[in-house]
Amino acid sequence: MTESRSALLRLVEALKQRGYHFVTPTPATHARVVARADRSEARDLVDILGWSLPFAPSRIDAALLALLEAGEALEAADDGLLRSRFRVSSLKDDLYLHSAYPTEAGDSVFFGPDSYRFADLIEAELAIARLPSGAAIVDIGTGAGVGALVAAKLCPDATVWMTDVNPAALRLAAINAEAAGAPIRAVESTTLDAIARPIDLALANPPYIIDDDARTYRDGGGMLGGQVSVDMARMAMHRLKSGGRLILYTGSAIVRGADLLGRALAALAGAEGCDLRYREIDPDVFGEELERPAYAEVDRIAVVAAIFTKR
Repeated sequence: MTESRSALLRLVEALKQRGYHFVTPTPATHARVVARADRSEARDLVDILGWSLPFAPSRIDAALLALLEAGEALEAADDGLLRSRFRVSSLKDDLYLHSAYPTEAGDSVFFGPDSYRFADLIEAELAIARLPSGAAIVDIGTGAGVGALVAAKLCPDATVWMTDVNPAALRLAAINAEAAGAPIRAVESTTLDAIARPIDLALANPPYIIDDDARTYRDGGGMLGGQVSVDMARMAMHRLKSGGRLILYTGSAIVRGADLLGRALAALAGAEGCDLRYREIDPDVFGEELERPAYAEVDRIAVVAAIFTKR
């Protein structure tokens, strides 16, 4: 284990011991909050590691500051202040390291309201039908590791993998999993070839927004942001065992009342020999995106759940 990884792991553990808690909002809400006149500089730990505000070293105790330094998590801000390169967010009983606000870099590790809804969806679906003992679970495009970690804690005898194309994401996800005491295997790959076993449960929370900069963590590709969701679903369904499930949490751009992604996923399920349960979880998210030319014909962006079961 590298010194920086060990330091970040100890940072998460120390924050747990201190009862640290922060719920990450949408980027639009985050921007509005930190634009307030009294938010130009951090006043406490939540401002530093939640709201990503610049801070004076005296605002944080020496032990945590040393861990941030050893974890290569600090960068210089204006007027001699410092800023954390990471945020730490709460979800259920665990803490997650992810990228600081704003997430502008191409290899940013995103975490937000979708993470909470995705976790709740997994929990609800596993309550409906438990997995067999020793199940194989794969979280595709894991990001900060939410899907893998939630599933691993709900199914402690399962073998769990998390995959991503972003090594920065896998690094933080591995730290998050270890801090939570969840044994999860990390695989950097665009495919599922490294998982030799048939899959009992695949999880996916792909990006679904059109991103002008084509940042991997945010860009859902063609179909008004739905293409990555279709591609991930197809890849997962090819590897599901009979009775295996894919829990897909994503967003769909609704055009003149039509859910084009829903239609595409239904057709894909039929072609791949899967039954599909599909529903809207939230009818309207990221409304600010509709002001962009790419969404000129879109009524709204809905968050959807697509549950595929292999026949």
